Amino acid sequence: MKTFYQEILQQEIDIDFGNFVGFKNGFSLWKLTEDYPIAKRLGKTYDPSGNRNLEICFETDDYESVDAKLKNQDLKYLHETTEERWGQKTMRFYDPEDNLIEIGETIPCFVKRFKNQGMTESEVSERTSVPLEMVMKICEEV
Repeated sequence: MKTFYQEILQQEIDIDFGNFVGFKNGFSLWKLTEDYPIAKRLGKTYDPSGNRNLEICFETDDYESVDAKLKNQDLKYLHETTEERWGQKTMRFYDPEDNLIEIGETIPCFVKRFKNQGMTESEVSERTSVPLEMVMKICEEV
Protein backbone atom coordinates (compact mmCIF):
# COMPACT_ATOMS: atom_id res chain seq x y z
CA MET A 1 0.00 0.00 0.00
CA LYS A 2 2.84 2.38 0.89
CA THR A 3 4.47 1.74 -2.50
CA PHE A 4 1.17 2.46 -4.26
CA TYR A 5 0.76 5.85 -2.59
CA GLN A 6 4.43 6.71 -2.90
CA GLU A 7 5.14 5.60 -6.46
CA ILE A 8 1.77 5.76 -8.20
CA LEU A 9 0.14 8.70 -6.42
CA GLN A 10 3.47 10.51 -5.87
CA GLN A 11 2.96 11.03 -2.14
CA GLU A 12 6.13 11.92 -0.24
CA ILE A 13 6.67 10.09 3.06
CA ASP A 14 7.23 12.24 6.11
CA ILE A 15 7.44 9.48 8.74
CA ASP A 16 7.37 5.69 8.56
CA PHE A 17 6.76 3.50 11.61
CA GLY A 18 6.08 0.35 9.59
CA ASN A 19 2.35 -0.15 10.09
CA PHE A 20 1.84 3.65 10.18
CA VAL A 21 3.01 5.88 7.32
CA GLY A 22 2.53 9.65 7.41
CA PHE A 23 2.82 11.62 4.20
CA LYS A 24 3.97 15.24 3.96
CA ASN A 25 0.55 16.48 2.89
CA GLY A 26 -0.97 15.31 6.19
CA PHE A 27 -2.50 12.11 4.80
CA SER A 28 -1.53 8.90 6.59
CA LEU A 29 -2.18 5.18 6.40
CA TRP A 30 -2.36 2.84 9.31
CA LYS A 31 -2.62 -0.91 8.94
CA LEU A 32 -4.42 -2.33 11.94
CA THR A 33 -3.15 -5.47 13.63
CA GLU A 34 -5.36 -8.03 15.37
CA ASP A 35 -4.11 -7.10 18.84
CA TYR A 36 -4.87 -3.37 18.52
CA PRO A 37 -7.97 -2.20 20.45
CA ILE A 38 -9.64 -0.69 17.35
CA ALA A 39 -9.30 -3.98 15.46
CA LYS A 40 -10.86 -5.77 18.44
CA ARG A 41 -13.66 -3.21 18.52
CA LEU A 42 -14.31 -3.69 14.80
CA GLY A 43 -14.70 -7.40 15.51
CA LYS A 44 -15.87 -9.41 12.56
CA THR A 45 -15.10 -6.64 10.04
CA TYR A 46 -11.39 -7.04 10.75
CA ASP A 47 -9.74 -9.30 8.17
CA PRO A 48 -6.03 -10.07 8.64
CA SER A 49 -5.68 -10.82 4.92
CA GLY A 50 -5.86 -7.09 4.24
CA ASN A 51 -9.52 -6.55 3.32
CA ARG A 52 -11.17 -3.80 5.41
CA ASN A 53 -8.30 -3.45 7.86
CA LEU A 54 -7.23 -0.05 6.64
CA GLU A 55 -8.38 3.27 7.94
CA ILE A 56 -7.91 6.65 6.31
CA CYS A 57 -6.17 9.00 8.72
CA PHE A 58 -5.96 12.75 8.77
CA GLU A 59 -3.86 14.71 11.22
CA THR A 60 -4.28 18.26 12.39
CA ASP A 61 -2.57 20.80 14.64
CA ASP A 62 -6.02 22.19 15.52
CA TYR A 63 -7.75 19.06 16.80
CA GLU A 64 -10.34 20.84 18.96
CA SER A 65 -11.53 22.98 16.03
CA VAL A 66 -11.93 19.96 13.75
CA ASP A 67 -13.72 18.09 16.54
CA ALA A 68 -16.16 20.99 16.97
CA LYS A 69 -16.90 21.10 13.22
CA LEU A 70 -17.52 17.35 13.08
CA LYS A 71 -19.94 17.49 16.02
CA ASN A 72 -22.28 19.47 13.71
CA GLN A 73 -22.34 16.60 11.21
CA ASP A 74 -24.56 13.54 11.26
CA LEU A 75 -21.79 10.95 11.62
CA LYS A 76 -21.67 7.39 12.87
CA TYR A 77 -18.75 7.27 15.32
CA LEU A 78 -16.67 4.23 16.12
CA HIS A 79 -15.49 6.37 19.05
CA GLU A 80 -15.31 10.05 19.90
CA THR A 81 -12.11 11.60 21.29
CA THR A 82 -9.83 9.17 23.05
CA GLU A 83 -6.15 9.24 23.91
CA GLU A 84 -4.13 6.51 22.22
CA ARG A 85 -1.58 4.56 24.25
CA TRP A 86 1.18 6.82 22.85
CA GLY A 87 -0.72 9.97 23.87
CA GLN A 88 -2.24 11.16 20.60
CA LYS A 89 -5.86 12.37 20.75
CA THR A 90 -7.93 10.64 18.06
CA MET A 91 -11.52 10.05 16.98
CA ARG A 92 -12.86 7.55 14.48
CA PHE A 93 -16.03 7.68 12.45
CA TYR A 94 -17.47 6.40 9.19
CA ASP A 95 -17.81 8.60 6.15
CA PRO A 96 -21.03 8.52 4.10
CA GLU A 97 -19.72 5.44 2.22
CA ASP A 98 -18.81 3.60 5.46
CA ASN A 99 -15.05 4.09 5.16
CA LEU A 100 -13.37 4.25 8.56
CA ILE A 101 -11.84 7.70 9.06
CA GLU A 102 -9.49 8.76 11.83
CA ILE A 103 -8.77 12.34 12.84
CA GLY A 104 -5.76 12.75 15.12
CA GLU A 105 -3.34 15.27 16.46
CA THR A 106 -0.09 15.63 14.55
CA ILE A 107 3.01 14.23 16.23
CA PRO A 108 4.37 17.73 16.97
CA CYS A 109 1.01 18.67 18.51
CA PHE A 110 0.92 15.90 21.12
CA VAL A 111 4.68 16.03 21.74
CA LYS A 112 4.37 19.77 22.51
CA ARG A 113 1.28 19.12 24.65
CA PHE A 114 3.23 16.74 26.88
CA LYS A 115 6.25 19.07 27.00
CA ASN A 116 3.97 21.98 27.97
CA GLN A 117 2.50 19.80 30.74
CA GLY A 118 5.96 19.68 32.29
CA MET A 119 7.46 16.45 30.98
CA THR A 120 11.14 16.32 30.12
CA GLU A 121 12.08 15.52 26.54
CA SER A 122 13.15 12.03 27.63
CA GLU A 123 9.82 11.47 29.38
CA VAL A 124 7.95 12.69 26.28
CA SER A 125 9.95 10.28 24.11
CA GLU A 126 9.26 7.38 26.46
CA ARG A 127 5.54 8.24 26.76
CA THR A 128 4.98 8.72 23.02
CA SER A 129 7.52 6.31 21.45
CA VAL A 130 8.68 9.23 19.30
CA PRO A 131 12.49 9.06 18.97
CA LEU A 132 14.28 11.41 21.40
CA GLU A 133 16.03 13.24 18.55
CA MET A 134 12.67 14.04 16.96
CA VAL A 135 11.19 15.13 20.31
CA MET A 136 14.16 17.45 20.87
CA LYS A 137 13.74 18.99 17.41
CA ILE A 138 10.00 19.49 17.94
CA CYS A 139 10.54 20.95 21.42
CA GLU A 140 12.99 23.54 20.05
CA GLU A 141 9.91 25.12 18.46
CA VAL A 142 8.00 25.39 21.80
